[in-house]
Amino acid sequence: MTNVSAQEFAQESAIVDVQVHTIPVELYKVLKFEGLAGSGAEAKAVVAEGKVLLNGTVELQKRKKLVQGDVIEYAGHKLRIVF
Repeated sequence: MTNVSAQEFAQESAIVDVQVHTIPVELYKVLKFEGLAGSGAEAKAVVAEGKVLLNGTVELQKRKKLVQGDVIEYAGHKLRIVF
């Protein structure tokens, strides 16, 4: 287990609003465009492996359509979808 300062933990767990202009938007595309995955294929893989939470639940649908207020959690990042 690594030692993480309170400030680093707060930064890692802070929710970042992601402004979406194209509706509907798919889960893997948000991971890719927000830089949490290096490519669409990588984004699809991490979702398929069960490494992504959507609203606190493991999400396995790579092309899951996101709605206003959905919260994605992956690799210590939290993203909230806003239109």
